[in-house]
Amino acid sequence: MEITRLHVGKRLSEVAIHNGTIYLAGQIAEDTTQDINGQTREVLGHVDRLLMEAGSDKTCILSCQIYLADMQHFAGMNEVWDDWVASSHTPPRATVEAKLANPACLVEIVIIAAER
Repeated sequence: MEITRLHVGKRLSEVAIHNGTIYLAGQIAEDTTQDINGQTREVLGHVDRLLMEAGSDKTCILSCQIYLADMQHFAGMNEVWDDWVASSHTPPRATVEAKLANPACLVEIVIIAAER
């Protein structure tokens, strides 16, 4: 069984790849001074970069889980998501409100994708 890991740290790897499936760790914004639109844009930029490094892209997303610190941010997050998501490649998705580890983070996104 071969598992490839990218950006391996003490606590987690940013990416794990197994049998053609790519698993991303939850992605959060580094600049938490931004509003929900800015944080969502930054997070989706992380997703794009990691998927590219793993040999994939947003058209290959199999599943997406979005965690919002407050559901009042749902519309703002969706505004950015709708501009980003690949037309006719919208993945299955769940969005829930959750208490995030860093209170300054407004959104965290977890992706599972297929290799291209």
